[in-house]
Amino acid sequence: MFKVHLPLQMTLGECPVWDAEHQVLYWVDIHAAQLHRLDSARNAHSIVTLDEAIGCIALHEEGGFVAGLRSGIWRLDQKGRKLDCLASNPEDASTNRFNDGRCDPAGRLWIGTLDEAETSPTAALYRYQSGQLAVIKHEITISNGLAFSPDGHYLYHADSPRRIIERHALDITSGELGPAEQWLDISDVDIAGFPDGGAVDSEGYYWCALYAGGAVARFTPEGRLAAHYPLPVPNPTMIAFGDKDLRTLYVTSARQGMDEYSLTLAPLSGSLFSMRVDTPGLREPRYGDTSRML
Repeated sequence: MFKVHLPLQMTLGECPVWDAEHQVLYWVDIHAAQLHRLDSARNAHSIVTLDEAIGCIALHEEGGFVAGLRSGIWRLDQKGRKLDCLASNPEDASTNRFNDGRCDPAGRLWIGTLDEAETSPTAALYRYQSGQLAVIKHEITISNGLAFSPDGHYLYHADSPRRIIERHALDITSGELGPAEQWLDISDVDIAGFPDGGAVDSEGYYWCALYAGGAVARFTPEGRLAAHYPLPVPNPTMIAFGDKDLRTLYVTSARQGMDEYSLTLAPLSGSLFSMRVDTPGLREPRYGDTSRML
């Protein structure tokens, strides 16, 4: 079961990413504009604060990161310092910001936005590669749940308020997506919460943090509930597989929107959690020039 890996008070912890090469876990606190780094072997935790909200990060093949900030997609160095703006936010940055993002096995970045009021379908899912930002899906309220099947043939994606996870066939060579398939309606599974950050393990099972559901769920490749793991906090946000064997599941969490009484009931909200699992995850792909990788 889950344990507290690192007690924190993050407002909106998100996007844990395991760097297998350096055996380090990175994640962000979106509203605090912070990039966290944890070297578990050395018990060393450090934080870098940026000058704007940071929604997600992905490892870059040349070191450092490609990151979704409020203003756009940026190249960051290993210490989280801004190097270059790769693409400006194509939406109204006063209401919409970049949110969930992840690289596919070919090194493309898939990244979504959200409406911060969480009421209007003004957000979208984008694909960024070789300097080009392309709109892939429209009319989204909160883009979340990005993950890829082990063979790279499927992309998973959720619009959180709908409680539906969709699956698309993915042409890994061209980066083109097939039509959306309603893969899972969480309302049909009779569990609480909204689909937030996701990940796929080496057996092709999809893991999902259930925001406002206080748990992480594991689903079969066919979309059936395989396991449900409670946490001591109501708002887990995203998961990542880490450690040398990729069998430690890390989970970020949030304390945004919780009143004093709610925090009394769940004082660990905003912490980092972990749990050992039987099935290892997948090594996180790095962003790169796809023309060199295919």
